[in-house]
Parts: sequence; C-alpha cells; structure tokens
Amino acid sequence: MMRTVAAVAVAVLLAMAVAEAEAGELKVGYYDKSCRGVENVVKWHVARAIKANRKNGAALVRLIFHDCFVRGCDASVLLDPTPENPHTEKTAPINIGLAAFDLLDDIKSAVEDRCPGVVSCADILIYAARDAASLLSNGHVHFDALAGRLDGVHSHAAEAQQDLPDSTFTIAELIQNFKRKNFTIEELVILSGAHAVGVGHCSSLRARLTAPANQILPAYRGLLAGKCAKGPDPIVPNNIRDEDAGDVAAAVPGFLPKLRKVKDFLDNSYYHNNLARIVTFNSDWQLLTEKEARGHVHEYADNGTLWDEDFSDSLVKLSKLPMPHGSEGEIRKQCRFVNHH
Repeated sequence: MMRTVAAVAVAVLLAMAVAEAEAGELKVGYYDKSCRGVENVVKWHVARAIKANRKNGAALVRLIFHDCFVRGCDASVLLDPTPENPHTEKTAPINIGLAAFDLLDDIKSAVEDRCPGVVSCADILIYAARDAASLLSNGHVHFDALAGRLDGVHSHAAEAQQDLPDSTFTIAELIQNFKRKNFTIEELVILSGAHAVGVGHCSSLRARLTAPANQILPAYRGLLAGKCAKGPDPIVPNNIRDEDAGDVAAAVPGFLPKLRKVKDFLDNSYYHNNLARIVTFNSDWQLLTEKEARGHVHEYADNGTLWDEDFSDSLVKLSKLPMPHGSEGEIRKQCRFVNHH
C-alpha cells in the first residue's frame, strides 16, 4: 500500500511539472520574491557586453527569435551537442552565426550564485534580449518582460530547419511560416525590422549577388559581391548604415552621409533601406512583392515611433510562444546542458 501511495505521489509530481511547462503562467515580476533583483543582474551584464561590442546586443535580439520560433521559448537553442544528441538546434545550418552564448553563460553563473536553481535559462534569455533591444534603441524599444518559463530538455537541428524562416524564402513562404506560429503579415514585417542590426553570412545572401536591378541597387549588389569574394563565407552588416566608409565610398558614394558613427542602432532604418533596394536578404526584398506587406514597409518607414512600439509588442508576443503540449521542463543548472536526473 505504501509503495502504491509513493508511486501515485511521484506520478502527481511529474504531472505537475509537465502541467507547469504547458500552462506557462507567465507574469511580470515573476522572481520578485524568489530571486529579488535578478533583472538588474541581467541588465548589468548585457549593458557591459554591449558597451564592449554592440554586436553582442544584436546577437541577443536574434536569439530570442531563433529560440522562441522552435519549441517555444524554452532555451532549447542554447543546448550544446553531446554524444547522445550530436545535432542540437545550434548546429542547424539555418542557425549559422548565432552568438552571445558565452555572455548568457556568464549571466546564468551570476544568477546561480545569487539564487541557485531558481531562474530558468529561458527567462534569462528573454530578459537579456529585452535589455539588448532597449539599449540598442536608446530606450525606444521597451517592454515589461514576462517570466515563469521552464527550460526544455529537447533540441533538434531538424526542427530548427523546419520552423525557422529561411533567407531565401518567397513572400508566400514567409507568410505561411509566420502564420503557423499565429503571426500576421503585419507582424512578419515588424519583426523583419530587427535586420536593422547584426550581420549576415554571404552564404545566406548568394542569390542577391545575381538579382536584377529592380530587386537590388546595382551599386549595393557590387559592394556585397566584393565583400563576399574575400573568403569562403564572410559576414557583412545587415544594415548599409553600419558599413565601412571606405567600402561605401568605392561602391555607393552617395550613401556616405547616411553612415553612422554608432553601429547596430535599432530603429526603422531597415524600412528606408528596403524601399531603396539596399537590403541583404531575398526575404527582406520579398516584403515589397505583396500589397499588404509593402504597405506596412511604407508605414514603418514613415513612422519610426510606431515601429518602436509595435516591435516591442511583437517581442512580447514572441516571448509568449509556449513549449509543445505535454513537454517536460526544468531549471537548468547550466544553459548548455540538460540536468542529469
């Protein structure tokens, strides 16, 4: 009888853990009692990293999308390959160039010192991406981050390849991809604005090097071709405003006055660049090929404040994407590995 009661108790506890992962009752200030000040710890580390190199901020903004669009916001993108699972999400070709993993390790370590076993890597990633977006935009992108997520125990490259939108997608493929996650055409356009920061690999924009003049400004195409010829798979800034002045002077001299002293500034410049046919990816240019999407590109080019607000709201919606139904969850001790039970 005692053994039966114990077995039932264990089953109930396991069911509660699964239910908690499913329910995902997220709220602002989730750790106010269990780990007071955790958001300040995250923000301090993010601010220090961005001060050292603003590309760290762009990497965090990219990570929130690449994590949440696959299995929900469960930090599955942070898991390293192991002999048992050699093909985690971060090994997927579509996740080429993901970064800031060391920064998140540092934050997790500091949080564990403060509150062992309390704060999930999934929540740390959301806090860090929120702070990065705010700092890169001089506070114009801001929102209260919900928390209360568990860390997932599964991570598969094949799922990343299946769920994430590819840079070669047509507008129809992009719309369908976002629709699967319950995002509208407008939200597709809003979230694409994150390409105002960060870098892309030449392997992700090869088609742009031979695209016709009505799809890409020939001078900009020449700039990209010159950079992509310098190695097997070089990186280029997503935003021409972050380009090297010498490269722009040689290829697109008329753009020199628009170059910025501060790189990776998160604003609505992506939409201006798109209308001028100076964006890196085919998936960027594709937004101009469909009436509703094109209308929103014009809308956000004309109103940067509106984009700041709508991008903030879209990041909140992104952060609410749940783990798959019936998923197990845990609070990882290290963000790169599941706990050993």
